[in-house]
Amino acid sequence: MIVDIRIYTCLPNRMPAFVKLYEEKAWPLQLKYLENCLGWYTTIEGELNTVVHLWGYKDQADREARRNAMAADPAWGEYLRLAAEGGMLVKMENRIARPTGFFTAFREAKG
Repeated sequence: MIVDIRIYTCLPNRMPAFVKLYEEKAWPLQLKYLENCLGWYTTIEGELNTVVHLWGYKDQADREARRNAMAADPAWGEYLRLAAEGGMLVKMENRIARPTGFFTAFREAKG
């Protein structure tokens, strides 16, 4: 398994608008295509105005296939257009992480 960690930084006072747009337009599509959301958070301490969401995939090929299918959906293009026009984001980043052997063993033992 790999985890896609997505970190979006919003302009001050624009995070509620971004979260609302995401919930209405992107969330249903990502659940349809990506399926395995491991968490969706907004920061309350540290770097403020930040959204973090995590998506689990079998491997990089699974991630690419799912994201490509989503990108081909016209509704995803509409969401991207609305997000760009809304001028809500300062920065977008993502990181791909994989679990360590000891964490995988811990999860398997836990059931």
